[in-house]
Amino acid sequence: MTEQARANKPRASSYTALLSLGALGVVYGDIGTSPLYALRESFEGSGHEIAVVDANVLGLLSLIFWSLIIVITLKYLVFVMRADNEGEGGILALTSLVTPRTPREGNGRRRRWALILVGLFGTALLYGDGMITPAISVLSAVEGTQVATPGLEDLVIPISVVILIGLFAAQRWGTGVVGRVFGPIMIVWFVVIGTLGAIEIVQHPDVLRAISPTYAVQFFADNSWTGFLALGSVFLVVTGGEALYADMGHFGHGPIAISWFVLVLPGLLLNYFGQGALLINEPSAIDNPFYRMAPEWGLYPLVVLATMATVIASQALISGAFSLTRQAAQLGYSRA
Repeated sequence: MTEQARANKPRASSYTALLSLGALGVVYGDIGTSPLYALRESFEGSGHEIAVVDANVLGLLSLIFWSLIIVITLKYLVFVMRADNEGEGGILALTSLVTPRTPREGNGRRRRWALILVGLFGTALLYGDGMITPAISVLSAVEGTQVATPGLEDLVIPISVVILIGLFAAQRWGTGVVGRVFGPIMIVWFVVIGTLGAIEIVQHPDVLRAISPTYAVQFFADNSWTGFLALGSVFLVVTGGEALYADMGHFGHGPIAISWFVLVLPGLLLNYFGQGALLINEPSAIDNPFYRMAPEWGLYPLVVLATMATVIASQALISGAFSLTRQAAQLGYSRA
């Protein structure tokens, strides 16, 4: 190795570390705050209610585990992110790859427009995620105040509204500031939620049996149609997965993968399994299993940290929606 190569190696490592830090604040904000509500909604979501018993807890945890492994780790990090458009990612970039500008007449033209419509439909789904996530994430974070002090229940919605107004007012700062300034906060967030989950798992290690997919199969056998409806809530654990691909042009595949395997995936799995361990031991904690894991003295600091994390996640998702709109205008799919 030459002297120049040796000198450049530490610089490259530092640059990769900075990109990985930025990815935490932009790419993983949405999926990283899902533990606030995903497991609770899987039991008590709209249109279904699942009994909080050991078999159902293990079944839902198994579905959550394999959703994160199959959808995020395998689908996005292993396969989808290989399909970049000159370094750029996102569903519209992928659409432009598979739809040539000058198709042949007849069937070729029809196939092109069919693929474009599929890409635009996928973009619309992300817009829907951008509408739902800020509200549900911030509201779920602020709900921790009523766990700490039940008398504050009436203030949850007004506080959430004020935070959301401030969030949209701050959009002019953009995604770059989010990544640089708030990446360290997301490090604290993932470390804290992972630690809370690990404490519960140590007390009830049997919950790790849910890694086996047989519990997911048994869950559907036990709950039939209601179990199928619960999948809509289980999907909340992977919302934001599109951000891995959409923001590939900003951070690159390597830093995004490093952040996922080193911090995000371990933190998420520890927290979800910790919530499951808590519910097996204390089914009544289903009202808010995320905050019920925290010690009494740590509730208010956790509410503050969760609120900061959800604001970061929401801002990043909104900025992503603006980026998609810009791509759509550049590709001629939308009028600027």
